[in-house]
Amino acid sequence: MENEPAILIPKIDPVKNDIDIDQKQKVKIKPKYIVITSVVLLIILIFSIPILLFANKAKKVYSDLSPIFSASEFGDIEKIKSDFNITKNSITELKSSYGLISWMKFVPFAGTYVSDLGHGINASTKVLEAGEITFVTLDPFLLELGFKKDDGTESAEKSAQERIDFVVNAIPEILPKTDEITKKFEEAEAELSKIDPDKYPENYKGINIREKLKTILRLFEQVSLYVSESKPLLESTPYLLGMETDRNYLVLFQNDKELRPTGGFLTAYSVMAVSKAKFEPVSSDDIYNLDAKYKPSFPAPDAIVDLIKGPYVLSQNIRLRDINYSPDYKVAMDLFSREAEKVGMKGIDGIIAVDTGLLVNLLNALGEIGVPGFGNYSTKIEPKCNCPQVIYELESFADIEGPIIWDPITGKIILSPKNMDNRKKIIGPLMNSILANAFAQPKEKIPGLLDAIFKSVIEKHVLFYMFDMKAQMAVEGFGIAGRIDDYQGDYLHINDSNLGGRKSNLYVKQEVEQEISVIKDGMIEKSVTITYQNPEKYDGWLNSVLPNWVRVYVPQGSKLIAVEGLEKQYDTVTELNKTVFSGYFKLRPEGVSKVTFKYLLPFKKASGDYRMLIQKQPGTDAPLYTVRSSKTEEEFLLNTDKELRIKI
Repeated sequence: MENEPAILIPKIDPVKNDIDIDQKQKVKIKPKYIVITSVVLLIILIFSIPILLFANKAKKVYSDLSPIFSASEFGDIEKIKSDFNITKNSITELKSSYGLISWMKFVPFAGTYVSDLGHGINASTKVLEAGEITFVTLDPFLLELGFKKDDGTESAEKSAQERIDFVVNAIPEILPKTDEITKKFEEAEAELSKIDPDKYPENYKGINIREKLKTILRLFEQVSLYVSESKPLLESTPYLLGMETDRNYLVLFQNDKELRPTGGFLTAYSVMAVSKAKFEPVSSDDIYNLDAKYKPSFPAPDAIVDLIKGPYVLSQNIRLRDINYSPDYKVAMDLFSREAEKVGMKGIDGIIAVDTGLLVNLLNALGEIGVPGFGNYSTKIEPKCNCPQVIYELESFADIEGPIIWDPITGKIILSPKNMDNRKKIIGPLMNSILANAFAQPKEKIPGLLDAIFKSVIEKHVLFYMFDMKAQMAVEGFGIAGRIDDYQGDYLHINDSNLGGRKSNLYVKQEVEQEISVIKDGMIEKSVTITYQNPEKYDGWLNSVLPNWVRVYVPQGSKLIAVEGLEKQYDTVTELNKTVFSGYFKLRPEGVSKVTFKYLLPFKKASGDYRMLIQKQPGTDAPLYTVRSSKTEEEFLLNTDKELRIKI
């Protein structure tokens, strides 16, 4: 075939190793190879150019988002809105670029990942739409609450109380928009539910792709839950704030430095009147004075009798001040409210428990405040206790002169610090000063104040119990009622009680390690090791030997194999639809105690992720948790309830 194209190449003399230019040799290439080569090049261009364009857009999105996640602040709404617009533009550009490669979702193997990109972009678009609705809805109120700078038309004379009243009265206008926002999040969640993280590599170039994707999906689920549960809470807000009918709340002050099941020892209480979002303390008193009127009528848990002794030597019936022994706040308050009513505690609409975490967070936002007749209070560290000054002063009022001693025969107090009654005397003035300072803040301080309150509520330093069923369901749905949750999967809640160790929880640090193993027949064995450390010296006042009653709540039907580190072990029981392992040990100042529970779970290994819910004890800070299996290890600080999905 003389018409075939030829390429001339020099002929090389194998002896001379030279190129003979004059001698040529024809190398014939068939047309089909040219066609194949051209098609391959075309395919490479068709695939690579859109992918490169999309990759460049994706890099830009990542570049735009990185500073947003690291720099946005709750109180800087202008920054948040600016970041939102940057995100919106970036996602819009990315979506446009995705159109160039979306057809690749039909390509075998690679198509499933391209399809996931589409689901992720669609979900992002829905979230952005929800964000736009939120900004439009809240924009009229942002200026009132100090989230936007005054343009000169808004009066600076309004108090924080007036601004909050304005927002609360506008809630009926906000509620209809919550349905639209919730719907957008539901649509986004539907898109993300189509993504299977397990098909992604565990590790790529040092990055745990699969786990990062799972973390993002879990975070979205949590945010989506908060959004969906916000409407019932908003609907109940007028009721809670007494907009139509005045409300009275019993406020229980829990001393988390003397840790108890619901967050701390019930040291004092106050009755708070709320009328049209205005708060006013009516009365306050020491819990011992209320307890003095109470006649104990049913047995206390064994650990309380064994460790507190004092009044329980004479009678083993529970005292009112110790009645919050259930780790479920509603269960504890059902009992407390019923018994407190017997000594005249009536006419209240709910019980709100607070601990020193709220106090510290508020003072961090407000700065130092003065309490007439009692001095100034701040969160500046006091060297005498290596703790916030306000904590030192409050403890000083009650206990600096020595401990409380009961007569073993009569059960009455025969020796107490001379300043013991100051604890109740300061509660009212301190609350008044905090409220006065909070409601008198200039608007630029309001975002920080709201942030402090939100942080305290989410981290369980504030718990709500309502007598109205609708209001109770609202606070439970939003996760601020201190409930022990029913959960399908593995579960863990560690509950500690200081039963006579002074205020040692001011110093005690806790770490928890979980080892998960699959043994024969797919059974799952767990080992939970809790390490308690008290690094401070004994002082006989705040820091002393800590008799700690520890209870570990696990899935109902779990079987205990072994326990180490307890001085006394109590019988395994079923409570709150959980199996409970318990006992006590004593932790000394500058000491370390380690307790280990080994047990079998009541279910076998199943396909898919291993799911676990860990619930934080109210009143605690953020203990360090480590969860290990043969395939994964995760470490985190437990500052609120956390759900895990891991491989075993």
